[in-house]
Amino acid sequence: MLFSKLLPREGNFFELFNRHADEMYQAALSFSQLVSEYDNVEARERLTAEIAEIEHKADRITAEVLRLLHKTFITPIDREQIHSMTIGIDDVVDTIQHVAQAMSLYDVHAMTPEIVSMTDLSMKACVCLKNAVQPLKQLNKEDVVKVVIQACQEIDKLESEADKAQSVAISALFRKEPDVRELIKYNAIYSQLEQITDRCEDVADIIEGIVLENS
Repeated sequence: MLFSKLLPREGNFFELFNRHADEMYQAALSFSQLVSEYDNVEARERLTAEIAEIEHKADRITAEVLRLLHKTFITPIDREQIHSMTIGIDDVVDTIQHVAQAMSLYDVHAMTPEIVSMTDLSMKACVCLKNAVQPLKQLNKEDVVKVVIQACQEIDKLESEADKAQSVAISALFRKEPDVRELIKYNAIYSQLEQITDRCEDVADIIEGIVLENS
């Protein structure tokens, strides 16, 4: 009993969530810039390295949340939800970094309209996710609940759009690309790009559960 009284009771979880979401947004922004400036080799290398550094920052926040979770006696929301949301946001950042890294490893020479379109959908999903995370501390307010739910619903729509965009992109690729090596490269990139919105949707589902239980 005495030991439990010495443990933190709330922790700064919401602040850490916001920091995590900020890093996710920065990773998405840098990736969007990478795609738009891909023809510039210097910018490409700089932005790829920048995304890798952001991924490391996100990892450190994940570790900080998990350490705090072990030390905190009473948490502001369910412990499993804190864990799942933290890992989920980190997965979004990891996926962005994996796509950027794959472009370099696969020696992708040019961005296609399909990559540009799917990157735009990914960026929008990350913005919506950031908007859903930031107000979580104020779920006792009805207008905040509406904002969070709307952001989560928008992520669901964007994930569906990204899924359709991937199907169209792969169909066009198999019909038009005669070089098997290029086909393999771009097929992998399209698949990984679509996973960004998948991971955003995973976190949105967790957030919706938090909203339902705490509003």
